[in-house]
Amino acid sequence: MSRITALKTADVRFPTSSSLDGSDAMNPDPDYSAAYLEVCTDAPDGLAGHAFVFTIGRGNDVQVAAIRALSDHLVGRDTAALLDDMGATWRELVHDSQLRWLGPEKGVMHMAVGAAVNALWDLKAKRAGRPLWELLASLTPEEIVALVDFRYLTDALTPDQALDILKRAEPGRAERHAQLVAHGYPAYTTTPGWLGYDDEKLARLCREAVADGFTQVKLKVGADLAEDVRRLGIARDVVGPDIRIAVDANQRWDVDVAIDWMRALAPYDVAWIEEPTSPDDVLGHAAIARGVAPIPVATGEHMANRVMFKQFLQADALQVLQIDATRVAGVNENVAILLLAARFGVPVCPHAGGVGLCEAVQHLSMFDYVAVSGSQEGRMIEYVDHLHEHFVTPVDVQGGRYLAPTAPGAGTEMHARSVTDYTHASGA
Repeated sequence: MSRITALKTADVRFPTSSSLDGSDAMNPDPDYSAAYLEVCTDAPDGLAGHAFVFTIGRGNDVQVAAIRALSDHLVGRDTAALLDDMGATWRELVHDSQLRWLGPEKGVMHMAVGAAVNALWDLKAKRAGRPLWELLASLTPEEIVALVDFRYLTDALTPDQALDILKRAEPGRAERHAQLVAHGYPAYTTTPGWLGYDDEKLARLCREAVADGFTQVKLKVGADLAEDVRRLGIARDVVGPDIRIAVDANQRWDVDVAIDWMRALAPYDVAWIEEPTSPDDVLGHAAIARGVAPIPVATGEHMANRVMFKQFLQADALQVLQIDATRVAGVNENVAILLLAARFGVPVCPHAGGVGLCEAVQHLSMFDYVAVSGSQEGRMIEYVDHLHEHFVTPVDVQGGRYLAPTAPGAGTEMHARSVTDYTHASGA
């Protein structure tokens, strides 16, 4: 019997603001950061679970402190007991009666729970010798349903409805698994579109994206309408009429401003408008969706929990759902959100614009394809070409597609040297 011996944390920050990688209308100078966690055990195999919460610099230390606050819940516990019933483990951590008061189910503490949950899933997958997506997709429909907390969801999704979705997808699992391994999963790239890039860099990166096989690029917008019109014109001229261009306002606008702004951008054949207003504003997003149709509204990377996703779907306030691997409370809650999306027939295109997010979220989309939605139609994973070299098993994107990872685990383990070198205030 092995036990958890420690939660090791680190405040890891990369100086991306120096090159304006990640810059947008609301975040002009981000330093991509990871509140990093290693769950250590005394098992003879020496395996540990790794995860992180993505932030953009200041405040990363606060997120690290929240993760450390979970030590009393996990250190000294029997590892197998936690891993064997991840549904119960999730509920225990999320529904702690005192920690819950800090949310409930939102904010820094909820994301800290997500780091712990994701690290445990990483450890579970490593012990099984399988990549996380494959481990999840091997579970029975009943085992998947048992991962989900249906509290607050049953007016939109009941356990029986979730079970039906999973059972309907079950017969084609083996074929989709083979398709995924052979051909990968569609990707789009935000690499050309950061708001701080000059025109030459925008055009060059758009050309490179098309040459690399991407069929969609995304541009940041929202600071200046005339500049957005000009930049979209450059991008459209470079990529031609057959490549999709999505835009992302990063929560910049009020409702009426969003509608007017998108009418000005519509001539450039916009694939979707992402985060046009406050991520908490369900009714505002619904009004924008009506006002900018047929341009779809995409959002989700800043939604705090599964309840918000439920409400956005019920209100038809989004047409493209964007999960995030580290915003909600980990794998279990994202499984719930994927089931909600399948229930409402809405495609999932995850957010991955941050350090390690590509590595983490690919597993969720691939699980969704094999075991939940059974479809890649209208679905793609965001890709940004930043900081992958810091991960033990970095993503492999070729021809505009994510190749299915084969290494055991969740892809969230960083190289020890990277953690040391980029630990805030002490790293080289």
